[in-house]
Amino acid sequence: MSRRTSMNARAAQQDASTGDIEVVLMEIRHPDLEAPIRLSTDNTERVSDDPLIYGTRSSWRGADPETDPYLWIIASSVLPDDDADTPAAAQIVLENMDARIVEVLRSFTSQATIALAVVLASSPDVIEVESQDMRMTTADGTAAEIVLSLGREEIELEMFPAGRMTRQKFPGLWR
Repeated sequence: MSRRTSMNARAAQQDASTGDIEVVLMEIRHPDLEAPIRLSTDNTERVSDDPLIYGTRSSWRGADPETDPYLWIIASSVLPDDDADTPAAAQIVLENMDARIVEVLRSFTSQATIALAVVLASSPDVIEVESQDMRMTTADGTAAEIVLSLGREEIELEMFPAGRMTRQKFPGLWR
């Protein structure tokens, strides 16, 4: 399946050197949270002077760019493997997080949902790639970093065949 990308993103990917960088926006939602946790991998602009906070202003997923910026974090990813015995999963490592956010992420007793989007720093409202409704399966970490494990609902657990043609479910077939 082909993926639509903006002309700016294509030009940035094909240039030998470009000033435009790709930014990952992350939104974590859970019923226990008053508001979603919004994070960004780029320190696009200074959001606040005291305390000194950087972030990205984007309207992705209904965020108000002025009051709900995506806060800058240092992050890396561990790509999923192709092991046939395990469901598809990925890991995101968040470094030097605010201790309060780490405490909140580790306090959930049910799964939080995570959405990711890739944007360009020059156009943070134009979504290049998006992935929604992933489930945070674990949040393990230390004082320096937290590892979020993400997965999807296992399609392997879907019933097959989906339904049997019995008289109770399909009465029109039995006349």
